[in-house]
Amino acid sequence: MYFLSVLFFACLLDALFGDPRWFLHPVRLIGRFALAVELFTRKLPLDLYNSGRLAMLIILCGTGGVTCTLLVLLSHTPQPVFFVGATFILYTTIAARDLIHHACQVVDALALDTLDITLARKRVGMIVGRDIDQLDTAGIVRACVESVAENMSDGIIAPLFWAVIGAVLGQIIVGLPVIWGVTAAMLYKAINTMDSMFGYKNERYLQFGSCPARLDDAVNFLPARLSGGALILAASLCGCDVKNSFQVLIRDRRNHSSPNAGWPEAAMAGALRLQLGGTSSYFGELLRKPTIGDSLEIPQADHIIQANKLVVVASLLCLLLLSLCSFLPSIF
Repeated sequence: MYFLSVLFFACLLDALFGDPRWFLHPVRLIGRFALAVELFTRKLPLDLYNSGRLAMLIILCGTGGVTCTLLVLLSHTPQPVFFVGATFILYTTIAARDLIHHACQVVDALALDTLDITLARKRVGMIVGRDIDQLDTAGIVRACVESVAENMSDGIIAPLFWAVIGAVLGQIIVGLPVIWGVTAAMLYKAINTMDSMFGYKNERYLQFGSCPARLDDAVNFLPARLSGGALILAASLCGCDVKNSFQVLIRDRRNHSSPNAGWPEAAMAGALRLQLGGTSSYFGELLRKPTIGDSLEIPQADHIIQANKLVVVASLLCLLLLSLCSFLPSIF
């Protein structure tokens, strides 16, 4: 129950405050650390593949070591101090409010009475990696919905999932669910950050980032599938197309270059009756990708609002399920 209190209050903090700009976020610290480690390991007499592997190990050990040490130190303070500290650290691994906020900013720019296509492109460019200069309204909506679906898994479900897994293992092995759970969530964020920095399939990172990218695929395997299933359930509660969501998930979940992103994107596309994916421009080059879903409706700003609702409901469903899973050690 103590870990669950930390988990729920961490989610509450994210819902209330999101990612405040007034403090140096741990994920940004991990990013700076990762950049320094990359520069260091590239200078060593190793091939790029082994340099990337070493960088990954250093970053994981550094992140896990600092997080665990800080939590152990906090555990020797009065219990309220430890609770606040652990809750705050876990809160920084969750990114639900910011995801919804960025999507709502795109909606505001696309509002019929104040349509500003240039501003909408700029705002969607903050959450997508594709070129945005030529996107029309439909393209902006599709890009935003894709990003909302994919980042639901990476930014919300996966940190919660690994926090609970870490807590369960920590309770079973050493009786330290909070320390293990919070550390596991932060380690996930380190892996996800490495993938976003090193996971490009270009000349610079194809070999160096291959190991971090594969590890990111591995740790997102279950959260992505949990996200897809939760979105289908959420569709039934939000008045969306449940049957189509399930059918598209089964049919199109592999129509993505990522082994994981296709699950939430397919469930979302089916629920909203949209077609996602397809040809997009990246760094000035057209990349032809399979489509996900069917063009049963014309993409409009309202679809982004519906996507946000689906993400919120699906995330709450996952939180409920994961909370129940945290009781497993006491049952067995």
